Formats: sequence, C-alpha cells, structure tokens
Amino acid sequence: MNVPMVKGVIDSHAHIDFPSFADDRDDMLARMDMAGVSDVICIGTTLIHADSPRHMAEMADNIWFTVGVHPNHADEEPRYDDAAAMRDLADHPKCVAIGEAGLDYFHKKADPLRQRRSFEVQLEVASELGLPIVIHSRNADEDMIAMLTDASEKMPITGVMHCFSSGAKLAEKALEIGFYISLSGILTFKTSDWLRDIVKDIPLDRLLVETDAPYLSPEPVRKIKRNEPSHVVHTLACLAEVKGVPVQALADQTRANTKRLFHRMGAGA
Repeated sequence: MNVPMVKGVIDSHAHIDFPSFADDRDDMLARMDMAGVSDVICIGTTLIHADSPRHMAEMADNIWFTVGVHPNHADEEPRYDDAAAMRDLADHPKCVAIGEAGLDYFHKKADPLRQRRSFEVQLEVASELGLPIVIHSRNADEDMIAMLTDASEKMPITGVMHCFSSGAKLAEKALEIGFYISLSGILTFKTSDWLRDIVKDIPLDRLLVETDAPYLSPEPVRKIKRNEPSHVVHTLACLAEVKGVPVQALADQTRANTKRLFHRMGAGA
C-alpha cells in the first residue's frame, strides 16, 4: 500500500463510533496516527444516539464530534425538529458543529417535508450558537440551493458541504455564501473526472478532506470495504494532484481550513 508521507492531516468527517469499528477501534486509531492523521471529527446522525459520538470525543484529545439529524433518519428520529434538544446536546466544548443535516432524495428513506423541516431547524440552531453546519446533499441540488439562499438571507450561517458529489451550481452557491467544500474518496474514483473538474475551480482556502468512514474507501484502497481515517491521505494526495500543489502543503492548508471553520477545535498547530 503506497501511503503518502504527510503529517497533520484532519479527517473532517467520519463515523468512527459505528459498530463496524467496535472490534479494532484502538488499532484503527493507531493506524490513523501512523498515517499522519492528527485529528478526526466523529459525526452525529441522530439525537437518539447522540451520546455515541460524544463518548468517542471524550476518550481522546484529537477526536471531536457534532450533533445533528441526518436526513435519512428524519422519520425515525422523534426529535427531528427539536431545537432545544439540539442546543442542549451541542453544549459541550468538543462539539464543533451541528449536523450531519441536509436533504437526500436518492435513498428515499425519509419524507422530504420532514427532511426539510429538520434541516431548517438545524440551520437555525447552528446560526444561533455560532457553529458551522455539516451538510449532506444528494440528488437535491435545486432544493438545497433554495434553502441555503433563503437561510443566508435571514441569518448568519457557515458550514461545509460534506462528501461533495453534487453539481457545479451548488458548489458555486455554497462558496458564495461562505461555505467550505469537503472531498471524500469519491474524488479518487476513475469515474469522477466531472468532480475533479469542479474541484479545479474551488479556492484552496475553502477545501477540506474527509473519509466518511466506514464508507467510500478511496483508490488505491477501494477494495478494502471498510474505510477508516488513515485512508484520508489518499484523497488528500489526489486533491493535491488536481490542484497542482505539494501534498504536505495541501495537508497544512486543509488543516488550517478545518480549524478555521470548526473554531472550537482551536486555531493552534
């Protein structure tokens, strides 16, 4: 396995609290450290299980967490639009964002109206708390652009389009209102020329990298079905090639970008 030699990389989006890591979580974290990945953000997907990513963050200085309701869980989450519950759960020094929130019209796992209501509330909570929002958007570009436009006109918001795999118009709108774009293993896929073309036009100071582990293992480790934070270096290397910059320089840039956005992580090195 040809792993780029870097240091200080941040995996800005992973689900390391999921059961698929239960048997070797300590080994996974050791591999992350050996690969040069300094920090990981464990992303919340439901309020029902909000304690899971929080417990992960409390076990190590370099693990952080978020609080939110994933759009695919909007139907099963009884507090899908409970702003007070979200505020209470986010009242923790290691909670760095609201989300994963957004719209998903691909999987059709939750009612679109319930998804949109949950997303609206999470945008409002993030703005009220001065926290960024982590956005999931799939097959929903038109509605996502409309909702972000409306929200940005009513209140201050910032955040990241996580695991970006949408069209250029959504990228342009996100950048216009001050959001960041995070790239996952999808960027490395042979079929992703269209995505690499979009990324060429995104400013370096608006880019983040992530794994979305345990999903979307990047090339050249795509055959390893369970993704993990150590693999983010492959996405970083691909992104560096697309942008024409040295890998370590991009590691430093994306680290600075991540800490700027998720300000509770602190601005230090």
